[in-house]
Amino acid sequence: MSLLKVSPFIALLMLLATSTQAETLRDPTRPGYGSLIIASVASSHSRDLILNSVIKAGSASHAVINNEIFGIGDRVQGVNITAIEINSVSLSDGRKLTMFQAITESKGN
Repeated sequence: MSLLKVSPFIALLMLLATSTQAETLRDPTRPGYGSLIIASVASSHSRDLILNSVIKAGSASHAVINNEIFGIGDRVQGVNITAIEINSVSLSDGRKLTMFQAITESKGN
């Protein structure tokens, strides 16, 4: 059995050739040359308040708004919560958040 001997110089040359090939490969999902990166601005959707659920236990009431728990008097996005009803929440700026209609409807109505 004979082994093929490769000189260190040829091995180094082969290694350099493969690394330069890899450098020329380009990610196909990357934006094209000359494209600009524009800073994204928070959309109005990120500021929307969504009433996820209401929890009423005796005299204690809590509301889950944007997946966070709040009580009467707490502030959400700089606005006080003034009232928590069975399927709605009133805010100090006059807005009223309501549950999604399909959640509050019952069969037979």
